[in-house]
Amino acid sequence: MTRHIERQIESLKERILRVGTLVEEAISKAITALINRDVTLAQRVMANDEEIDRMEVEVEEECLKIFALYQPVAADLRFVVAVLKINNDLERMGDLAKNIAKRVAQLADHQQVELPPEIRLMAMQAQEMVKQCLDAVVHGDPLLARQVREEDDAVDEGRQRIHKRVMQGIRQDPENAETLLRINSVSKHIERIADMATNIAEDVLYMVEGEIVRHRAETT
Repeated sequence: MTRHIERQIESLKERILRVGTLVEEAISKAITALINRDVTLAQRVMANDEEIDRMEVEVEEECLKIFALYQPVAADLRFVVAVLKINNDLERMGDLAKNIAKRVAQLADHQQVELPPEIRLMAMQAQEMVKQCLDAVVHGDPLLARQVREEDDAVDEGRQRIHKRVMQGIRQDPENAETLLRINSVSKHIERIADMATNIAEDVLYMVEGEIVRHRAETT
């Protein structure tokens, strides 16, 4: 029984990492499409979302199978519970990447409205958080997970600066209000990606240490 569940746990880890890789690629391509106003790349991101959805269902089914067949306890139980939650957050990240890609086509027709410079930095920060939270899952690294939690504040601050810039732009140039609001929506999607990365980091802490830290401020 022990060997069987070990093999199932290892297989589950490989599956969730494949989902994570697809999601990380989707986010990267969506941001690249946004910066370059690349509609073709954005369309590929939207088309590939179905694959993420399919794999998310497969991972959930695998988790339920492990519960039913092996009734895991202790660290194995925490791992499977964490993977269920991580799986859901990754699927939501994929949806957010798709939402950013949808905005690209809308923004491509309004080249005269430039993206706020803060959006590039914010996107880079969020992408780094995604990479780090997935590394934390792979290595069961609580220190890296805590670092991800701390980095979320910087993305939130970037979102606030973009919101202020957009509101100012609408007052100065009301004719482009719709386009500016779409840019604001993109910044919100990026902020939510960072939030999902933070959730995954918190799930890693639960998986490794058995401590639920969600809704608890990080202490230094």
